[in-house]
Amino acid sequence: MKKRFKKIYVEITNSCNLNCDFCIKNKRNKKFISISEFQVVLDKIKDYTDYLYFHILGEPLLHPKINELIDIASKNFKINITTNGYLIDKIKNNKNIRQLNISLHSFDDRYQIDLNNYLDNIFNTIDILIKNNTFISLRLWVKNKYHKNIIDYVNNKYDTNIDYNIDNYTINNRLFINNFHEFIWPDLNNNTYEEIGTCYGLIDHIGILVDGTIIPCCLDSMGEINLGNIYINNLDEILESNRAKNMINNFKNNKKCEELCKHCKFIEK
Repeated sequence: MKKRFKKIYVEITNSCNLNCDFCIKNKRNKKFISISEFQVVLDKIKDYTDYLYFHILGEPLLHPKINELIDIASKNFKINITTNGYLIDKIKNNKNIRQLNISLHSFDDRYQIDLNNYLDNIFNTIDILIKNNTFISLRLWVKNKYHKNIIDYVNNKYDTNIDYNIDNYTINNRLFINNFHEFIWPDLNNNTYEEIGTCYGLIDHIGILVDGTIIPCCLDSMGEINLGNIYINNLDEILESNRAKNMINNFKNNKKCEELCKHCKFIEK
């Protein structure tokens, strides 16, 4: 039986080891999900998706029990993680990761590590994870001054000829590189405003912040569209709420009814 959502994003921590210029930055109280809280989340969402994504804000590999969380969740879900790559050593021996997305554009020499050392560490771990059947997506979603150097490194390592401006490239059957334009984070105070448009939020995914707040979209980093709390509410009552149904119906008609959505242009109309 097909489950309702293609994926559910679970934020296991909103803390991060970096301070990237392109990030909207966490403004909530910093928190790491506990094992008991995590188990409650898993129990409540297991009938809604097969794919779990450790990602909203924060660096998931910063969690001191990251491997335990992966192993617990992998009993019922396929695990996908997005990381900046700096702490990748922590998961190099974990065989329960379906896909690892590595944001290579997070690199900056202000973090006092050489680019080649950063990349060597990542690709040494990639070699191990691929043998464990993990898919790897190398992301260069924001161009920075190291963009060409990173592409050159990949080309040299894999004897490829990836163009600096290419959107997507398959290096092998488990390793991919993905370029994407820089986007403006949805924010009530930004200069973007459009009432026409749609989204996959609440249609093929939802997000759960580290404090349990349920949000319709992985880009609602502040929890502006608070639909409930996973520790208090069940998903069915949240999805049947007037607010949730109103959002879904409007998206299906190419309309945005929530103010935060009107300040988002991740999906162009």
